[in-house]
Amino acid sequence: MTSNETPRDPHPYVGMWVTADGYIRQELLPNGRYDEARGNRPSAYTGSYTVTGNHLDYVDDTGFTATGDIRDGVLYHEHLVLYREAD
Repeated sequence: MTSNETPRDPHPYVGMWVTADGYIRQELLPNGRYDEARGNRPSAYTGSYTVTGNHLDYVDDTGFTATGDIRDGVLYHEHLVLYREAD
């Protein structure tokens, strides 16, 4: 990194999001990628995401698209409800 470059803080939505039962774990990575585990299947779905305000647009690596919205600290991703995992 040169002296005129400053590190950027990751987006506040970056991190691990999980369903109440812990079965689905979706990690939003700082590089605009996501990795979703389902049960004992790690990386069941992977792809990219973009954030506009509180809205997320997903494109998985097969080309399938989905959306999500953050409301009151909860991620509503299509039919899923995910909660921020505590650090």
